[in-house]
Amino acid sequence: MAAEKKLIILLPPSEGKAESGKTGTKFAESSGTFGKSLGKQRASVIAALKQARGGSPKLLGVSGAHLARAQQANITVRGAKTLPASQRYTGVVWDHLDLGSLPLALQKIAAKNIVIVSGLLGLVAAGDPTPDYRLKIGASLAPMGKLSSWWRGELSSALNKYCAGAVVISLLPQEHSAAFVADSELIKSYLHVDLATKSGKAGGHDAKAAKGRLARHLLLNRNDPVKALKSFKDPQFKVRVLEQF
Repeated sequence: MAAEKKLIILLPPSEGKAESGKTGTKFAESSGTFGKSLGKQRASVIAALKQARGGSPKLLGVSGAHLARAQQANITVRGAKTLPASQRYTGVVWDHLDLGSLPLALQKIAAKNIVIVSGLLGLVAAGDPTPDYRLKIGASLAPMGKLSSWWRGELSSALNKYCAGAVVISLLPQEHSAAFVADSELIKSYLHVDLATKSGKAGGHDAKAAKGRLARHLLLNRNDPVKALKSFKDPQFKVRVLEQF
């Protein structure tokens, strides 16, 4: 397993998600790579969402048909049909990462070595069974309060253990990275990076496509990820290191 874990890439989920899931699959809090370590916390979030009737427009940040779908998905998470996280998330980052077009051997590596920080699930590996849901990690959900703060302790413990001995490259936005405190004694090397314009301004939403391409570039050049960060080319954006050890 150690060899497979040479590089771990941390990514955010997408607000856009594929609907439904595969017949015969049912989500449980204990599902997937982190179900054992974070199942209790997942159960608390799912219960709180049910108590909130799936979430208010303010909590979920949507209205109309999008709100109705999100509320229904949130209420029925337990036992819902699943898709692998890499297929569930359909946003710009994931579209440009385009795991489905990679060789099968590399898809299998990505299934374990890409880890997503999620408001509902805490952590989910790219190949893990994932239900439809909507919940930002920066949201405040009663009685937990801000989810990034609430998740931080257990999430950090689980992720640091999973990343022991690996090089970790975090492409997480600020609200997601707030949930993870990297342990320099467990992790071999840690780089939190983002994409900035050539003039040095944060790329933000406009850089999402480039972030997906960067994640793909890192996977393809995973034997020397630090060199891969330096060799990544984009017409608009450059890699900027925010934190490292």
